[in-house]
Amino acid sequence: GLIASPYKTINYKDKVELIEELKTIIESESITKLILGFPKNMNNTLGVRVEETLEFKEMLERRMGLPVVLWDERLTTMESERILMAGGVRRENRKDIIDQLAASIILQSYMDSERKEEEE
Repeated sequence: GLIASPYKTINYKDKVELIEELKTIIESESITKLILGFPKNMNNTLGVRVEETLEFKEMLERRMGLPVVLWDERLTTMESERILMAGGVRRENRKDIIDQLAASIILQSYMDSERKEEEE
């Protein structure tokens, strides 16, 4: 619970396959809460992808029986790109890990916020 790091990228054909993989991970890692990136627009409005995200959140809560927290994902892909460029990762290799890094940034931001609340 101190440092977020990528777990794995899940490739799936349909949501049933995705849910089964997630269930396996949740059970094996004793996960008690899910953090889901919330795709707000830069001006803080809710765009087209938000509806899909809210539907996915509800499905996860129903199927997994766990709380799902929506967390702002704005600028995480840009931050990931910047980190990878600074690390000298070649452009063609960045696309393979950028989503994992963005997910780690989302989770780290959430964990930092929770820790700050506990301290206050």
